[in-house]
Amino acid sequence: MAETATESITIAAPPDRVWAIAIDLEAYPVWTHDVKDVVITHRDEEGRPSTVEFRTSALGRSTHYTLAYDYSDAPNALAWSMIKGDIQRSIDGAFRFEPTGNGQTHVHYDLAIELVVPLPGFVKRRAERRILNAIKELKAFAEA
Repeated sequence: MAETATESITIAAPPDRVWAIAIDLEAYPVWTHDVKDVVITHRDEEGRPSTVEFRTSALGRSTHYTLAYDYSDAPNALAWSMIKGDIQRSIDGAFRFEPTGNGQTHVHYDLAIELVVPLPGFVKRRAERRILNAIKELKAFAEA
């Protein structure tokens, strides 16, 4: 069974800026602490990354996984699903972007991860906090 987590934040930047940062997957290692390497293996007809290999730090080690990106609700949402992973059985997630009307963007981050090996609750909670920290890193980068 997948573990789920959600986080919301308001970013003092317009939706088009936040969207541009979110889809610039190759730049994730610049602003996301745990993302170490990104390789775009396929792009859609608009040139956006559609299949992406990641190397991230997780649980004290390096992990690899490949995600497929869904732009069907662009620019309101960016969703992804795992194609393959080494310690993950599945990863499904999405950023949803809502303009606030005052030049800011409310971002909602949903994530569901199922690992191959079960972990104790305290380890899961620590990992969840690190993963959800990405939305705070997105905020800091977009507001810089």
